[in-house]
Amino acid sequence: MRTFARMLLMTAALTASSQLARADDTLKIATGQRGNWDTSVGEIGTRAGIFKKHGLELEILYTQGGGETQQAVISGSVDIGIAAGTVGAMSAFTKGAPVRIISAETTGAGDLYWYVKADSPIKSLSDATDKTIAFSTRGSSTDGVVTAFIKEKGIKAKPTSTGSPPSTLTQVLSGQIDIGWAAPPFGLDQLDKKEIRVIASGNDTNFKGQTVRVNIANLNTLKDKKDALLRYMKAYRETIEFMYGDDKALDIYSSWLGIPLAIAKRTRDEFFPKSALDPDKVVGLDIMMPDAVELKFIQAPLTPEQIKELIQIPPRN
Repeated sequence: MRTFARMLLMTAALTASSQLARADDTLKIATGQRGNWDTSVGEIGTRAGIFKKHGLELEILYTQGGGETQQAVISGSVDIGIAAGTVGAMSAFTKGAPVRIISAETTGAGDLYWYVKADSPIKSLSDATDKTIAFSTRGSSTDGVVTAFIKEKGIKAKPTSTGSPPSTLTQVLSGQIDIGWAAPPFGLDQLDKKEIRVIASGNDTNFKGQTVRVNIANLNTLKDKKDALLRYMKAYRETIEFMYGDDKALDIYSSWLGIPLAIAKRTRDEFFPKSALDPDKVVGLDIMMPDAVELKFIQAPLTPEQIKELIQIPPRN
């Protein structure tokens, strides 16, 4: 009996030691726009214990947009960047930056909206000539959408970097910016109170059928932390299933942000269909690349070999 007891103690000790070792696998994450439903996978998955179950601890740094996120990845100060603009990632890659796409982040741009003060004379984008129109940071998805507005709608607005949705709202309400940008849940309260008016959505452009944001990793992460990255993507996919299959995810989201549960549910159900967060398909590159060339993000369309090198999505298994 004493021998059996010792064996049980040894087994428990080895199990605990193994779990501790796995918990030491830390990944540093830069995430654009704190609080957006799509960028909350890491936060929700951590609070639900999903990433821990896969032996991972996430250190999450929040940025003001895809441009800042991408720079953090390029510099090597973080391992993974969440919600970088797809065109921005292509541009950095063609310039030799050590950045690779490890998954799609959001396909379609219906979550992004552009608005004005309720009493603004601007009724639509056709009234935006010579007006300032906001995007977050250079190389972000909002930068890409604003560029598409100008190109596709033929308007001569003045694109202006305004950072996060809260800082953008301040600039709009103070009259510094004519047209602001946001993504839910931010701004829903102001919309309901009729303090601001929506004049355009990201889906009013060709971005409707494109992967507008991607998740990226530093090349050294792909080489040196391959196993952790595989587990990260497994946990990421599992978290998305949880976010759409279990309303406990809404409880976590609303508690984290301090917003009503009804707003959390509205954000998910009205603005983020599950298909939009499919991490395994980067689509629309054939449409993006000619525009990226014309706008001088890249010098020429990427070759099939370059695309294969740029997009390295870990397989499901």
